This record gives sequence, C-alpha cells and structure tokens, in this order.
Amino acid sequence: MQPQYGSDKNGLICGYLFTGAAPGAPVDLPAALRWLAGQQPGFIWLHFNLADAAAEGWIRENLAVVPEFFEALHEGSRSTRIEDASDTLVAVINDVAFEFAFDPSEIETLWVHVGPRIALSARLRPLRSIDRLRQAVKDGCRFDSSVSFLNHLLHDQGDVLVRIVREATVQVDKVEDGLLAGRLQHKRAELGKLRRVLVRLQRLLAPDPGPLFRLMRLPPPWVSVQGLDELRQATEEFTLVIRDLSELQERIKLLQEEIAAQLNEQTNRSLHTLTIVTVLALPINIMAGLFGMNVGGIPLNQNEHGFLLIVGIIITFTVLAAWLAFRRRD
Repeated sequence: MQPQYGSDKNGLICGYLFTGAAPGAPVDLPAALRWLAGQQPGFIWLHFNLADAAAEGWIRENLAVVPEFFEALHEGSRSTRIEDASDTLVAVINDVAFEFAFDPSEIETLWVHVGPRIALSARLRPLRSIDRLRQAVKDGCRFDSSVSFLNHLLHDQGDVLVRIVREATVQVDKVEDGLLAGRLQHKRAELGKLRRVLVRLQRLLAPDPGPLFRLMRLPPPWVSVQGLDELRQATEEFTLVIRDLSELQERIKLLQEEIAAQLNEQTNRSLHTLTIVTVLALPINIMAGLFGMNVGGIPLNQNEHGFLLIVGIIITFTVLAAWLAFRRRD
C-alpha cells in the first residue's frame, strides 16, 4: 500500500531550511517566503504535490522560478536531463513509484528547480528516490548547498536503480534455472514483460548527454568546483547502472532466443512423429480403401486364405515404410 502524504492547501508536502552545518529545519510556506525575502545564508527545500491543482499556481505567483521549469512540466518529452536555465539548474528526473512491481506504468517523473537559495521539487505520485531523500533529511542529513542536495537526490536514484537491476537479475536467474530444468511454462511472457520494463527504464533514465555536457562546460557561477565534481560523479554512476541494464537486456534476449529454439525443436519433433505415424498407417489405409469398394472382381474374394494374405501384404508394406522412415533418423 502506498504511503499517504499530507499536504497543505497549496500542495506543499514538506519544506526544510538548511543553514550551515545544521540539519534541515521544517518550515511551512509562510515561513519559507519570509526567509526567501531576506539575505540569510543557506537554502530552502520545498517539495510539492502536483496532483493538487493549487500547487503550480502558487509556485508561479510566489516563487522566482524560471520559465523553463514550467515548460518542462508540460512538455511531452520526459527524458532525464539536467540543464542550465538562466544560471538555474532545471532537472527532469524519471523515477519509479514507491511500490514498484516491474510495471512500465509505474515509472513517473520528478521535476527539480535548483538555485543558490532554493531547491524546488514537484511530482504527481509518491516516488521512491525522493522519499528516501525526505527520510534522510528527517534523520538529520545535512547539505551545505543546494547542489549537494541535488547530488544526494541523484545518488539516491542511482541506489534505487541498482536495487531494481538486482531484483531483475534475480528474476532472470529464476527463469534461466527453469529453462535448464526444462520447465518453460509462461517464461517467455515473463521475460518479455521484464525486457519491456528495462527498455523503458533505460530510455527514460539515461541522462541526456547534450544539456549535461553544456552544464559541465559552462556551469552557473554560484556552483562550486566541488559541487560540480559531485554532480559529474553522480551522472557517471547513472552511466554504469544504464550499462548494467543494457547487459541484462542482452541476457534476456539470449534467453528468449534459447526458449524459442527449444519450442521450435519440440514442434519439429512433434511434426516428425506425426509424419512417421501417417507413413506407417498409409499401407493399411490404402488396402482398406481398395478392398472396401463394393464392386466386382475383388481379388482373393473366394480364397479361404485371402484375409491372411492381405494381412501379410499390409505387414510387409508397413515394415518397408517403417524402414524407409527410420533408416536415416539421427
């Protein structure tokens, strides 16, 4: 069951103020606006629920958010990316739902706006990575800058992806063990569903290299060198996880090909057996058809040993057909 998050009338899920080396202090929207109006050091994190219709309107009216953030909210493309928009970091991060069960529909998007004094995040459904970050802040996690906050979020998402890859690997191992034991059942359907989920994860979670390259080359002036290095490390971790996803997809593809080959082999054996049975039954069917015609001149009609002679002929032709069918069988 998904956890229920309480939010105020403007869609705020949580807000924390980070000053110096102190842990994050919870704040509401009026207190956040008062703090943003001053010049105190530190930054504030506000996390909104976009399922609340009032959330986006309140953000537009009260916070200095760049237009690119709202464009990202409404555009069709949701590829993971981090870009510089007027010396502000705008990130589109695809994440998995809190109760992820390897369903493509459970991949959702988190939008993040990071400036020198504010980190704003918004989502439609509860997501696993941002929930991990929220719990870490509750447990006393400290951030010296808003970029450190973003890096921590990216590391959390990387951990979530690593766990998903591990769970998917376990499922593939079970299918492979069943394949080696000769138990196919519905494994092709399971592998197909799992492969579709991994392809969608790779497509949505792989960071767009273009905006990231431009950001690394010309970062905003308020981003420190250390923060930029941490951001580079976080994106490199993403690259490693995406590579593991690609390798797992290739492994699933090989298993699907092996299962298809086994099914084709079983079908060929069944057809071969059916062909042999048809060939062995051919002599008796021909003889029964010929001697079953109600016409005159049927041979051996008056011979007292006619039945035995016909049976002998049928057996002879059946043995000959069996020899022809089995003589080249490997």
